[in-house]
Amino acid sequence: MKALRFSVTTPQFLALKALGAFSPKAYYQGPLATLRYGDIPEPELPGPEWMKIKTRFCGFCASDLNLILLRDSPSASPFTSFPCVLGHEVSGDIMETGTAITDFQTGDLVTVAPNLSCAAREIDPPCEACRAGRVGNCENFAEGRFAPGMFNGICRDVNGGFAPLMVAHQSQVFKLPEEISAEEGAMIEPLAVALQAVYDNRPEDSDHVLVVGAGVIGTLVVQSIRALGCECRITVSEPQAHSAEIAKKAGADEVVSGDLFAHAARITGARRYKPMLGKDILMGGFHRVFDCVGHTRTLNTVMRCMAVGGKLSVVGIGHDVKLDLTPLWLKFQQIHGVFSYGQVRINGEMQHVFQAAIELLQQKRVSLGHMITHTFSLADYVTLIETNMEKGKHQAIKTMVAF
Repeated sequence: MKALRFSVTTPQFLALKALGAFSPKAYYQGPLATLRYGDIPEPELPGPEWMKIKTRFCGFCASDLNLILLRDSPSASPFTSFPCVLGHEVSGDIMETGTAITDFQTGDLVTVAPNLSCAAREIDPPCEACRAGRVGNCENFAEGRFAPGMFNGICRDVNGGFAPLMVAHQSQVFKLPEEISAEEGAMIEPLAVALQAVYDNRPEDSDHVLVVGAGVIGTLVVQSIRALGCECRITVSEPQAHSAEIAKKAGADEVVSGDLFAHAARITGARRYKPMLGKDILMGGFHRVFDCVGHTRTLNTVMRCMAVGGKLSVVGIGHDVKLDLTPLWLKFQQIHGVFSYGQVRINGEMQHVFQAAIELLQQKRVSLGHMITHTFSLADYVTLIETNMEKGKHQAIKTMVAF
């Protein structure tokens, strides 16, 4: 079967970093490309608790683009293995089940929470994170029966969704109700990322909230806040007009661009102070911030615009970030890491965020279909990548591969 595989070696990494500065196409086309489109064997069921899924749709994530363009920090490399078939935002039909599977049957339309945590890796007892329900932060991503890999898509033994067939452990699979389309099902994964971030930094109704970046995750953070019934004031910082409009429809009270210090002072009533050197700093400001960009510039700016006791969720994944920690101690702030999802307590019971996301979509408290702007065939992966490299030019929000 045809699939889209990623691989990189240390010499290749160094060569591409030099060549890619002049020609970004070198990362995904040509002799040194990290990406190859070609034949791989059809996957077999690894065990009785696994099922084989025929892919319907697979979303292209910003993290896929960062991986292809070698923008990720090498610090995560012990928890990946190559060559790997990319793709972790998946919907598909079950076509084969293992002998221990009782809750699913062939033909079911499902989505996949791709974490390869202790359950999938057959590690018992499970790690502390998995026992706490935070399977997305498992401590055993480089242990157990499979090669290292945090999730389907960056593990050489368990392929991702940029292939017509994949396998998943029963702990990863969630059935989709009839009201949810296959296209929407492939967006449950990014919705779960946003929803988990909001559960971990849930605003009060009286809070001023800032969301930086109105891409897919930023817009879904806004939707998640509103879906959970919070009446806080939400400001989104986004320079692209087409993304700003989507954020407004998602429930943002205001979308701003330009001087965030001025906007923060106007919106929150904060006082603005000018240091001897460097950027301004506010007293007062936003109570909750979700930085869905995660660059040095955005993080330093939002910390200066955040209130005393404010909490910053770092949703976007930057590289070589440098922070001035003065606002952290001066204003008693918290910085919270965001990655993946797990279980949360809802109405007194523990529930996987994937299931919570499915129920919110089923109840029409969130909307996903309008965010899917472009669909490609797997063979047209070059156009897919280049569309994501220039989303503003193409007015792209969520792009997908259809099978």
